[in-house]
Amino acid sequence: MHKKIMLFILIVLSNSITIGQSKSTSFKDEITKFQEELNNQYSDSIKSPLLEKDRLLFQGLDFFEPNKTFFVKAKFKRTKNEKVFEMKTSTARRPAYKKYGEIKFKINGKKFKLNIYQNQRLMNNKLYADHLFLPFTDLTNGDESYGGGRYIDLTIPSANTMIIDFNKAYNPYCCYNSRYSCPIPPKENHLSIKVTAGVKAFKEENINQHRINSIRTKN
Repeated sequence: MHKKIMLFILIVLSNSITIGQSKSTSFKDEITKFQEELNNQYSDSIKSPLLEKDRLLFQGLDFFEPNKTFFVKAKFKRTKNEKVFEMKTSTARRPAYKKYGEIKFKINGKKFKLNIYQNQRLMNNKLYADHLFLPFTDLTNGDESYGGGRYIDLTIPSANTMIIDFNKAYNPYCCYNSRYSCPIPPKENHLSIKVTAGVKAFKEENINQHRINSIRTKN
């Protein structure tokens, strides 16, 4: 991804991370706020990852309905002495990452484990020194959600637990525009369930339908 746009999305999404649900903010309100912020970004001519032709017809991303099943409290384990590795991306670019830790949690009684990573370039920037990256795939990929998996942005926890809200899972930029280079979730981060939460697949037919409706309106 282009550096400036990448840094912006990290700011927006990091600000939306739920560390604990506020008494004054309901679960649904929190997710609605996240969705509105993301849609505002994608509508912006400067910040949007969309192709110009798609942005001009953009009416909002498709989201799964907010689902508390996918708002989980996970056990966090810091894994030390991990080696830096080059994470595969959708292009030849290979950014340096390090496994920062592991999370274990349950969804509908089934146990899962995911790895959390830290970008070695961003960690040297004071604004993103506590930023963690959770890429994952699940059984909705290629159908209800983007085939290349989705991401969740997190921050370094102060305890041995952390909140993982899959309702804030978003698509890689290369889902919308091939000029971006996006990390591919490691195979260890596959969830053998359908995560029906977060951003859905970006389907060209939806944009095409908006384009057809626009033409009909003009005529």
